[in-house]
Amino acid sequence: MVEENVKLVKRWFEEVWNQQRSDTISEFVSADCVAHGTSETGEELHGPEGFKALQARILEAFPDIHFTVQDCFGAGDRVAVRWNATMHHRGNGLGMAATGAEVNITGTGMLRMENGKVTEVWDNWDKFAMFEQIESAVRAKSATA
Repeated sequence: MVEENVKLVKRWFEEVWNQQRSDTISEFVSADCVAHGTSETGEELHGPEGFKALQARILEAFPDIHFTVQDCFGAGDRVAVRWNATMHHRGNGLGMAATGAEVNITGTGMLRMENGKVTEVWDNWDKFAMFEQIESAVRAKSATA
């Protein structure tokens, strides 16, 4: 069971993010799933629809996002993952004009699994670094204008 849960989490990053397949979110996420710390605003996400809305915002802002899973392991009904992501800020999905900034962030997550689906998530990713890299690009453009 643990091995299957770890495979599912790795597939999540590959299919949902790297392949940008929103249709697979419902396959991975339970209807009553709650995610803490996952959204860019820190608000909880609920069920597949919450994740689909987040994915849409992130992909609008970062259409070339790519995740690399650095560590992923489990015990019981939990899976821990450590990842990094690279992307360029090319869209307005975060409520700010695209800057073209290259962004590199890291994060970790703890997921609780039940019957082959994610039922709860605790994420910790570097939102500050993401916004700082975007702001740095804005400052650099202003300095050369």
